[in-house]
Amino acid sequence: MSRFVELNLALILFLPWFAILGALFWLYPRQPRNAARRLFDAVSLAASVCAFVLAIRWAHRYAGDAYGAMWPQIFATSLGYGVFLATLTIAGVVRWRWLRRLTNFLD
Repeated sequence: MSRFVELNLALILFLPWFAILGALFWLYPRQPRNAARRLFDAVSLAASVCAFVLAIRWAHRYAGDAYGAMWPQIFATSLGYGVFLATLTIAGVVRWRWLRRLTNFLD
């Protein structure tokens, strides 16, 4: 396996699942949907993917192979997935509070 594929294997394998989670994040809640909300959602999704890539790169660099040759890949995948979900969760909470404040302001 080439080094490029080895470093990005977690991203390649998780990309369909990230697309599903990203679509759900983008679509719900349905209202309000304005330019600021679309920008926030796009930046949140991009930040989640960037955090994932940085986490797997870091994990590949610092995971030793004392537990076997697959350990760096397992560690990188687990850590990256957790970082992706944490980033998306934080963005969801921030968006929820922002939208709640916006609807209270408009009422």
